[in-house]
Amino acid sequence: MDGVNKMQGLFNIINIPFGYLMRFLAMIFNGNFAAAVFFFTLIINLILIPLTLKSQKSTVQQTRIKPKLDELKKRYGDDKQRYNQEMQKLYQAEGVSMGGGCLPMILRLVLMMSIYYLIMAPLTYLANADASLITEAAKAAKLNSANTSYELQLVSWLRDNPNSFPALQESLKSIDLTLFGLDLTQTPNFSFDFSKAQAIWAIPIGAFLAQMLTSIVSMKMNKRNNPEAPTMAGMMLTMPLISLFIGFGLPGGVGFYWICSSLIGGFIQVGVQYFYGPFKMLSKERAKEVAARCDFEATQLKKLGDIEESLEE
Repeated sequence: MDGVNKMQGLFNIINIPFGYLMRFLAMIFNGNFAAAVFFFTLIINLILIPLTLKSQKSTVQQTRIKPKLDELKKRYGDDKQRYNQEMQKLYQAEGVSMGGGCLPMILRLVLMMSIYYLIMAPLTYLANADASLITEAAKAAKLNSANTSYELQLVSWLRDNPNSFPALQESLKSIDLTLFGLDLTQTPNFSFDFSKAQAIWAIPIGAFLAQMLTSIVSMKMNKRNNPEAPTMAGMMLTMPLISLFIGFGLPGGVGFYWICSSLIGGFIQVGVQYFYGPFKMLSKERAKEVAARCDFEATQLKKLGDIEESLEE
């Protein structure tokens, strides 16, 4: 429990200001949780576009100097220390950062984890309810606060016990935690007995389909930009299956976020690939190299011409 609380405490640094944004969006849409999550995810993904471009540029730079790295490996492959030294010199000379693509990925992961905690705690961040009151209600409901989804479970319990904790009941009136009639606090329970199928199954299945769609489109875009790139069909199927499996163990609100994240993030990634694909960016980089080389040669020829003129005089 302490570990979970400490982790959530760390993310509170980001969650608290994000919570204000989420409440603002919910207010615009009459407290609709699903609409707030959708537009919140859209805003975050738009903010992250510069990081995506930075990561893309870093990948292109790595590709650009790969032939030189391969040459260094041939020369010093047996001497690891010398190879690392020469590699660092090459990166410095070419103005390429060795970890240029890492920071955007780490920051994106931190932000996404923060969003996860934000969505899992609608009473804290969306309704701005008193923390001590939430803890008291969780004890009354016999919920384990070490479970990151306990606030969504608490919302369900409060609905079943409308006369308990009036202050929290009042906070709940400002939140609509349904989506087309689906209760997003409900956790889908899978069964091979399809006579027990639940409407909430649509959420994890939707998350699976959204990830499959974006994976297929992304794979085709990558193949178009780089025909020699590996297909990675296994990864394309693995990630959606993981989201499907996990989705049946988490409240629908989290699965809905995954749907939004997959579709919005995938659409933006396709746009980035189309306008700033590695092949296009690499072509621009190589064009710059050719232009720089031509300028250098022109300068050298001019100097040579000036020397010849001075000798003739």
